[in-house]
Amino acid sequence: MKKKLSLLLGALLISTTTLTMAQADKPISIIVTVPPGGSSDALARVAANTLSEKIKRPVVVENVTGAGGLVGMQRFLRTRNDGNTLLFINQALVIIPHLQQNSTYDPIKDFQPLGIVASVPMMLSVSNGFKAQDVKSLISTMKEKPGEINFGSGGPGTTAHFAEALFVNLADAKAELVQYRGSGPALVDLMAGTIDAVIDQTVTMASLHADKRVRALAVTGDKRVDQAPDVPTFTEAGLPSFDLEIWNGLFAAAGTPPDALAELNQAIASVVTDPGFIEKIKGFGGTVPQGDKQGPEALKQLVIKDAQRVKDLSAQGAFGAQK
Repeated sequence: MKKKLSLLLGALLISTTTLTMAQADKPISIIVTVPPGGSSDALARVAANTLSEKIKRPVVVENVTGAGGLVGMQRFLRTRNDGNTLLFINQALVIIPHLQQNSTYDPIKDFQPLGIVASVPMMLSVSNGFKAQDVKSLISTMKEKPGEINFGSGGPGTTAHFAEALFVNLADAKAELVQYRGSGPALVDLMAGTIDAVIDQTVTMASLHADKRVRALAVTGDKRVDQAPDVPTFTEAGLPSFDLEIWNGLFAAAGTPPDALAELNQAIASVVTDPGFIEKIKGFGGTVPQGDKQGPEALKQLVIKDAQRVKDLSAQGAFGAQK
């Protein structure tokens, strides 16, 4: 009996070792829930390339789109939790469950945070013809005309949609949240004066502000951004509670074996501390958190914080009617 048990354990050890060795040459897939060409996709590819260099394995980005990101999420959750398939996503992780009726996943329990690839500030801009000259006057106008001021975003469940709902809520005001099919059409209407305001990632908004095609009123983050040094932070503008930045994180599936997680955490730690990688992220108007603001626990706390924010906003109907 002891001999049979010994043989069985030996066979299991050999098979496990063989599997680990086989996976060493297997590509790692990173699922991205947005189409190719956008900033999130570009960030994911920069991270994938650097990760591949660090671990000496192919890392492939897969764009799995549809249903506001839900299709990609479902695809990820169907994969084996062996550490060979990762998810690159931002706050959409916590927004989708509240805005997509077919979503059944738990953003906290079903995912294992690995690290924060980039943190990108958000900028509030208004059309050139809009009378408000700063955040305080914008909020005053919103209160004087409840529901008449409109904000545009790239669609339900986007970080811009979340940001605008949060801003209006923190301002204790009412506004119309207009949903477009992508941020491009929203920005076109902002420049044309068809809508009043947009909150979106800084790298895009700052260039429009510099070209005087829109007027930026404030930016999130601890300090002003290099791309628009004349634009105050929300703290300087009088609304310090609006601190939302777009975090872009990498996740493994819940239940991924501890040894695989340890290897992934070590690899991603080497990515986010790489000077060349950090410099590339600056090109997107972002930063790479360091120290206690980086790593699995830091990302987990961001997920928990924003999941609660979204839950509260959703309960209050702050996201508006979905069209």
